[in-house]
Amino acid sequence: MAKPVIWYYDVISPFAYMQATRLGELPSDVDLTCRPTLFAGLLNHWGQLGPAEIPSKKVFTFRHSLWRARKAGIPYKTPKQHPFNPLRALRLAISFGADLATVQRIFHCIWVEGLAPDNEEGWVGIQSALGIDDGDTRTADPAVKAALLANGDDAISKGVFGVPSFVIDGEIFWGDDAFEMVLDYLSNPALLAGDEMKELSNLQPSATRR
Repeated sequence: MAKPVIWYYDVISPFAYMQATRLGELPSDVDLTCRPTLFAGLLNHWGQLGPAEIPSKKVFTFRHSLWRARKAGIPYKTPKQHPFNPLRALRLAISFGADLATVQRIFHCIWVEGLAPDNEEGWVGIQSALGIDDGDTRTADPAVKAALLANGDDAISKGVFGVPSFVIDGEIFWGDDAFEMVLDYLSNPALLAGDEMKELSNLQPSATRR
């Protein structure tokens, strides 16, 4: 039986883009569901700032992203403006069923070709790459909008706090740098079952931030 694996992502994240390029490395017996999720909604729920909302963290994040991409040989071009509004791209993916090929094509448009979904030139380019010209109609569909909201609610209900994140057997694997951990877990589900791993679920603080 195929192993259900859910991948929560937002096209606004360079790390989600880089992880998207590696999803083909997942085992063949995995049943992957790509779930477009608005990162801003997660931030609002958990009371966090995004990396791009802290000036010094924004600089480091994009330097780190470029370095990681070059190190891994992944095609990469930082968008001219960031953060951008990802809503149209996320809804467009949903309108296609969020299949992996479509998701990867949209990521390529944004993070390799520099086609941002929140300006008309970029939006036209993304639609062209997908072979459509009805993107506005697709993304205005109430069912598509509702699906994106439902994805966010679903992610939050599972404890997802950032993107990209895998959820497998109820366990969260957050960040591009957790991909090897995902592969290890899929080959050895007992990875998180040891006593030390279990103890980490009940880690108690000795101090709290005011």
